[in-house]
This record gives sequence, structure tokens and C-alpha cells, in this order.
Amino acid sequence: MIDLRSDTVTQPSPAMRRAMAEAVVGDDVYRDDPTVLKLEQRAAELMGKEAGLFVSSGTLGNLLALMSQTERGDEIIAGRHSHIVTHEVGGAAQIAQVMVHPIDHPQDWIEADAIRNAVHSEDIHEPRTRLVCLENALSNGGVVPLPVLRSAYDAAKALGLRVHLDGARILNAALASGCSVQRIADCADTVTFCLSKGLAAPVGSVLTGDQAFIERARRNRKLLGGGLRQAGILAAAGLVALDSMTQRLAEDHAHAKLLGSLLAAIDGISVETERIQINMVFFKVDREKRTPEDFLNQLKEKGILTNPDDHGLFRFVTHYGIMESDVRATAQAVREIMEG
Repeated sequence: MIDLRSDTVTQPSPAMRRAMAEAVVGDDVYRDDPTVLKLEQRAAELMGKEAGLFVSSGTLGNLLALMSQTERGDEIIAGRHSHIVTHEVGGAAQIAQVMVHPIDHPQDWIEADAIRNAVHSEDIHEPRTRLVCLENALSNGGVVPLPVLRSAYDAAKALGLRVHLDGARILNAALASGCSVQRIADCADTVTFCLSKGLAAPVGSVLTGDQAFIERARRNRKLLGGGLRQAGILAAAGLVALDSMTQRLAEDHAHAKLLGSLLAAIDGISVETERIQINMVFFKVDREKRTPEDFLNQLKEKGILTNPDDHGLFRFVTHYGIMESDVRATAQAVREIMEG
């Protein structure tokens, strides 16, 4: 099967499997797993932060960021369509027990003026605004321009707020922006980024920030049952991801652009070409030619996997393991489906 559902479906590379088999491990709850410690240090240095915390997922990393920078009943500012708001099972409300002030924007950015307009005062009738949650790259495949991100951060800090960045695909964003990862990470106090998406590690994300914050997050990770023991087996794959897989993300971006151009040439397929900034291609299918359900089923019959449409919008995601031949085979399969 050609699996284009997400870049989370990647298989670990042979080098990752070897590193996992040979990893030196300890008990990470006691903080004596040397491979985990090395990964956390490397990740913190990459983001320009003091410390890091290895966690099982980006969702857990984001939740810990909320819990460790707010108190019950506080308010956070976040994009209405951000991953924290729409794809993390309401953890902000259920577990962190914070209110979300959602920000609307045509491109899902959070701009400085929006933060200034959203923040509440210390009036006893209002929730206390404590945290701004930014995102880059965005869940919609877009990349927030660095000046926009920087101005949002500066506005938040001028208001005395902390800033968290959901940087699940921050390395993709840096590549698309033509800047270093640290320049993006500098626009936040804390950053979560994923090892298990484009970097192809089998498990894990790293939450980074100042030392005091990471200590609070470590305690909260234990509270949530996220304390890990011989986690160096997993961290070893993360180290390989940082050493080698970051260098090949441009291939995924190129494949997405190629796939988008091939799909755009097919009658009945409408590609949102301006959104092909990283490794995602969003498109619509002419319902008069094929219903979304029929289109999805026929793709699967032709050996191609993708997720169901979201209000008529399909998404293909390129990643490690997807070759140019797979891209061309996918486009040909879509053409055959649409031509009936």
C-alpha cells in the first residue's frame, strides 16, 4: 500500500532499529537513562532552550505545557483550528482545566493585535489570561511567516504572558521558511516538537523550555502516568532522527509539490496549491463525478490509503518511505478514478 494518511505512519529506518537494539539504558524516572538524557540535551540545544523532556507524544507535550504554565481556571489564547483545540480530545479543558479563547484568522495565524484584543484584565469577573499557544507549521499545512510569529511573541511578552509553540513539524516550517529552527523557537518560551512525524522515529516528542518549567513538566508527566523506565530504547531512535532524518525533509516537500501539480492537472480535482508549503497536499473532489466515499474506497482498491475527507477536503501527506514513483502512481490512480 501507498500510505498517505499522515507522516506518523513512517517505519523506523534500519539505523534506528540498530540504535534501539544497542541502546544503553537506565531508569528515566530516576533520571539515569543516559540515552534519554542525551536526547533531551540535544533537543534543547536545537531549540535554543535550557532543558528538554522526552514524552511519548506531541499531545502529551502540549498538555504538559498547558498544565505547567497555568493554574486551574486560567485562560489560554489559541487558534480556533489549532491542534491543541481541535485534535487533542479536549485535554485543555478536561485535564489542564483551562478556558480556551479561540482566535479566528483566514490563514489560522495568531497576530499581535488579536492577542491584545483577546487578553483579559485582572478583574475578578474575568478569567486570567496566562498563556498564548502558537503553532508552526500549522495543522492546515501552512507556515506562519517569521515576522508574524515574532510580533505575536513580542505582544504576548509585553502583556506579561507566557508563550508555548506547538512545533510538531517545526523542522518542516524552518525548511519552508529558509531559516534556522532556533529562530522559530525563539518566538516562544516553551516548544514541543515531534520525532515521530517527518523525522520517522517510532515514538516520541520532546518538550523544551527553561529549567524550572521542565521540572514542573516532569512532575506533571509523572502525575499523568507518563514516567518512563528504560526509555533509552525509544530515545535512541530519536537521536538517529535528529542526526540524519532532518536532512531529508526537503525530499518530502518536493514530493508534495510534485503530487500537487500532477493532481491539479486532473479534471474534477481542485488542489489548494497555495497551501503546499511543507509535506501536505489538500484537494477537493468534484462531487458530481465522485462522492467522497466512493473516491476513498476506489483509492483503497488501487492500493492507496488516505483519511476520509474533512468537509469535502482531502489530504495527502508525503514522508519517509514515499518515493517519486509512489507520487506518480498515486496521481495516475486518481486520474483513473476521476475518468471512470
